[in-house]
Amino acid sequence: MSDTNPAVHEALRWLRFSGGDLIVALHLIKADPPAPRHACWLCQQAAEKALKAALVSEEIGFPLTHDLDALRNLLPEGWPVRDTHGDLAELTEWAVEARYPGDWAEPAYSDAIRAESEARSVYDSVATEFKRRGMLI
Repeated sequence: MSDTNPAVHEALRWLRFSGGDLIVALHLIKADPPAPRHACWLCQQAAEKALKAALVSEEIGFPLTHDLDALRNLLPEGWPVRDTHGDLAELTEWAVEARYPGDWAEPAYSDAIRAESEARSVYDSVATEFKRRGMLI
C-alpha cells in the first residue's frame, strides 16, 4: 500500500496523534504526584484515535462517538483488534468520567495503569496491522 495514498497519509496522521496521547498519558502516570484522571482520558483518546486510524485506512466513515466498541465493530473482518479487544467499555467510560464530575469515583492510579495498558494494546494492534499492510509508521 502506497504511503502517497491520501487515505494512508491521513490514517498515519491519526495513528501518530494516538501515539502522542499515549506518551503524555504515561508521563502523567509517572508524574509526582500522578494525574490518573487526565491519564485515563488521554488513554481513551489514544484508543479512539487508533481505531479511527484503522477506519480511515479502510476509507470507512465513522460517527462522532467516543464509543470504542462501536468504532471497533465498524472495522471489517481481518483486523486483529476486532478479535483481541472484545470489550472496550471500561476504556470508553473515561471519555466522560475522567473529564467531568459526576456520581462516579474519580480515577485512581490503578485505573490509569489499566487504561494505559489497554490503550497501548489497541494502538499496538493497529500499528502492527499497518506494518503488515505495508504502511509506513
